[in-house]
Amino acid sequence: MKIVVLSGSRVGSKTRTAMDYTFKVIREQYPEINVTLIDLTDYDIQFSDGRNYSEYEGDTKYVAQMIMDADALIIGTPIFQASIPATLKNIFDLLPVNAFLDKVVSMIVTAGSSKHYLVAEQQLKPILSYMKAQIVQTYVFIEEKDFYRKEITNDDVIFRINRLVEDTVVLTKTFATIRAEKEEEYGF
Repeated sequence: MKIVVLSGSRVGSKTRTAMDYTFKVIREQYPEINVTLIDLTDYDIQFSDGRNYSEYEGDTKYVAQMIMDADALIIGTPIFQASIPATLKNIFDLLPVNAFLDKVVSMIVTAGSSKHYLVAEQQLKPILSYMKAQIVQTYVFIEEKDFYRKEITNDDVIFRINRLVEDTVVLTKTFATIRAEKEEEYGF
C-alpha cells in the first residue's frame, strides 16, 4: 500500500506540523506501508496549463506521479481567506478528472478560527468527489489554539489524527479487497 501525505501550502507552519505528525503515526503504526510526505514548500511546481500531468517535467511531474501512483492520500490544507490555498488547487488542476478513482482520500484542515470549519465540506469535498475519490467522511480540523511552538498541544486533535490514519488505512485495505474480489469474480 502506498500513501501520500500532502502538505498543501507553501506558507505557514501549522499544516506542515500536522502532516509531520501524521507521517510519523503512519511510519510507527504501519511500518509495512510505503508512505511519502510531500510538502509543497519543498517543490517548484508549475502552474497547470491543461496538458497531461505526465508531460510535465521536474518537480511537477514527480509530485503528480506520486499522487497518481498512491493508493491513498491524506491531504493537509490551511484555510486562507475562507478558501483552500491556490497551491493545493493547482495540484488538483494538474491531475485528470478521474485522478482519485479507486483512491481513498482523507483531510486535515488547519485554520485560525472555528469560523472556517465548513470550508472542507463546501470546497474540498466537492473537488475530491468530482475527481472520484473515496472520501473518509470525517476530517480533522485544527485551530490556531491547538498549536504551540510547532507542536500540537490538544490531546483530542492527536487522538483524531490517529483515528483518521487508522480509518484511511482500513478503508484503503477494504476497497483493495473488494476490487480484487470483483476482478476475480467478473474478470475486470
